[in-house]
Amino acid sequence: MLFVIYHVMEKEAIVLVDEKDNETGTEEKIKAHQDGGKLHRAFSVFVFNKRGEMLLQKRAKEKYHCGGFWTNTCCSHQRPDESLEQAAHRKLKQEMGFDTELKEIFSFIYRASFENGLTEHELDHVFIGTFNGEPNLNPEEAEDFKWVSPEELEKDVKENPDKYTPWLRKILRRVLEWYRANSGEL
Repeated sequence: MLFVIYHVMEKEAIVLVDEKDNETGTEEKIKAHQDGGKLHRAFSVFVFNKRGEMLLQKRAKEKYHCGGFWTNTCCSHQRPDESLEQAAHRKLKQEMGFDTELKEIFSFIYRASFENGLTEHELDHVFIGTFNGEPNLNPEEAEDFKWVSPEELEKDVKENPDKYTPWLRKILRRVLEWYRANSGEL
């Protein structure tokens, strides 16, 4: 099954960018993550409920990296034929089985290397949204979910960082600062 996932990934093109988010071309997804990682456009979605809890997903073990790690509601890459917002809605529906209004709140660049030789080098656009229902997980993408208070999440990330994806650890504080400063409003 792992072979199938890599095979499908190789056929999916993602958008390469420079540090100012100007498109510089496209690359097959897996190739963009090899040899130190080429800078590419990505997004991370953070969804909160009316109680102020954040929806986390536990990535499926079969994912090409960070399988079994807890992370934000969903994250992925923009395809060359879609807008960034279209991509965020597509993956939210594909991974978590629902859609909601999203608002982009900031972007940042990060790099993280993994034991399997792949590297994430992303200009990551961060979106926020609200949802009060139950997600319908796609088991190929996410094996579990939980709603968690920001305080509980901050504490657990500090005490158990190896349970969480590198991008979540890197941007959690900034997302929560924005959320608190805006009273959780979109």
